[in-house]
Amino acid sequence: MTSALPARPDLEHLRREAKQLLQRLRAGDPASVGRLATHAPGLTAALSTAQLIVAREHGFASWAQLKTLVSSMSSGGVRYDRIGRGYSDYRRADPRIAAAVHAALGDARTVVNVGAGTGSYEPTDRPVIPIEPSTAMALQRDPARPPAVLGVAESLPLPDGSADAAMAMMTMHHWADVSRGLAELARVARRRIVVLTVDAEVGADMWLLRDYFPEMADRDRREFPAIARLVRDLRAPTSVITVPVPADCTDGFGLALWNRPEAVLDPGARAAISGFARMDRAREAEGVARLARDLQTGAWDGRYGHLRALPDLDVGLRLLVTEIS
Repeated sequence: MTSALPARPDLEHLRREAKQLLQRLRAGDPASVGRLATHAPGLTAALSTAQLIVAREHGFASWAQLKTLVSSMSSGGVRYDRIGRGYSDYRRADPRIAAAVHAALGDARTVVNVGAGTGSYEPTDRPVIPIEPSTAMALQRDPARPPAVLGVAESLPLPDGSADAAMAMMTMHHWADVSRGLAELARVARRRIVVLTVDAEVGADMWLLRDYFPEMADRDRREFPAIARLVRDLRAPTSVITVPVPADCTDGFGLALWNRPEAVLDPGARAAISGFARMDRAREAEGVARLARDLQTGAWDGRYGHLRALPDLDVGLRLLVTEIS
């Protein structure tokens, strides 16, 4: 098993580790020489060699690959340490979406939940290992659920084949390296991978994004991996299931408010939606004020009032189920 990166990887710490390893190699330290023989056989003691050893011990092919990922994670930060407070008040798992997720997990007896957050859509009828990078989110987990292990999707702190299934619920758009994260899911899962995500092209057509906050649609297109790419990266037979979002959905993600525009006026509801939480405050206020005016004048209902009568709607929520064996 490789050594997992911590939830807060520090590039300077890794650089110091490589320099210290180089010093021990030059001093002939037996343990360090053994690390060289295992991870970089045939190479001489040099800083680049020590960096390669550190990278390979963390499961990376090169120091450059490790550096790129850690730099990306550091620049983005762990978003939910900042925006996750109060999240559980507005983001409660919807039982109908949960039923689809649990049906996809099927007969998997053990599950790794990557980006587990507060535990939404996590099964309670079988052992679960929750992995979560944000302390703010982990602290909001129900005490009846297993506590989260701090870790990142791109470097899971688990051995190969740790569970029958690996699940990732509405989390990939926060990963620094989606392809590597999916490879990690495949590494720790013996039988099945279940991913809940959004088709950003479908979601962009929802009135909230199209008419009031188009920058959210632009960000979603950048951050939510295309479904075709996910199917390709999963490298095994994968089913793509459309999950309609109920009119009274209890999970207050942005697209779930498709028939409840008044909910967008609630600052707490917006704070639990990452698109709003990362938006310029002046721009957020302008869009909210325009929506409030349209509701007051009846303009919104004139365009979209028919949505209030629908039982559910396809706003782009997709469930991907990959059978490994």
